[in-house]
Amino acid sequence: MEWLILLMIGLAAGTIGALMGLGGGIIVVPALLYFSTYTNLLGEITPQVAVGTSLLIMIFTGLSSTLSYMKHKTVDYKSGMIFFIGSGPGGIVGAYVNKALDMTSFNIYFGVFIIIISIVLMVRGKLKPVTLSVNGGVKRTFTDLHGETFQYGYQPVIAIIISFIVGFCSGIFGIGGGSLMVPAMILIFLFPPHVAVATSMFMIFLSAIVSSITHISLGNVNWMFALALVPGAWIGAKLGAFVNQKLGSATLVLLFRLFLLFIGIRLIYEGVTGG
Repeated sequence: MEWLILLMIGLAAGTIGALMGLGGGIIVVPALLYFSTYTNLLGEITPQVAVGTSLLIMIFTGLSSTLSYMKHKTVDYKSGMIFFIGSGPGGIVGAYVNKALDMTSFNIYFGVFIIIISIVLMVRGKLKPVTLSVNGGVKRTFTDLHGETFQYGYQPVIAIIISFIVGFCSGIFGIGGGSLMVPAMILIFLFPPHVAVATSMFMIFLSAIVSSITHISLGNVNWMFALALVPGAWIGAKLGAFVNQKLGSATLVLLFRLFLLFIGIRLIYEGVTGG
């Protein structure tokens, strides 16, 4: 039963993570903490172990979905490497800050963070892109399968600062970071949505390696849980990447946003009341 639960958590995390470019950790961490707190199926799990194990899974989620997106030629490798310059160190700093959080404070901070992410995803479609000057910066052109051409670009320094913040949040909360990076890429840097999601997953793959190594060195990974989560996450990431290329399910996205809002409120409640 324990392995089946972990397999389903991995499948859900991989599918949703790859579909929206989130990485999946935003599903894995709350799920592990929930089953640890309210059932005896997974035993006692600390926030540190939930985060460390989640980030290890993000390596496989990121790699699986990146390989899928590579076939569609939607991964901007140069941009992904530039973003990694910020997200890599950010993940290391976040992992060490995570050490100081007990269950109560983690639930409150993570709950607030998830609510912010939910709001960002809700208003993202209503916000107008902010065009920044990219004189001397990186300028890119992308032509999709329908022949439509997109132009986007960014100043590397700004991109690295934003990705450092994203990496920090990833390291401290065990999420992929795409929940912040994808909106930033679309609204600030004018990335085409499919390119933003694919490139985000590539960055998540790289930064998850760095963050995971840090958490492994701190003893924050449950290897048995990871072994059970990886197959579902790998398959889910392939499925999510496939669905992402075929449709933009407005209903699924709306339900996911409301689900995140519920999780955030629940985590804050648990942190404030102690259960």
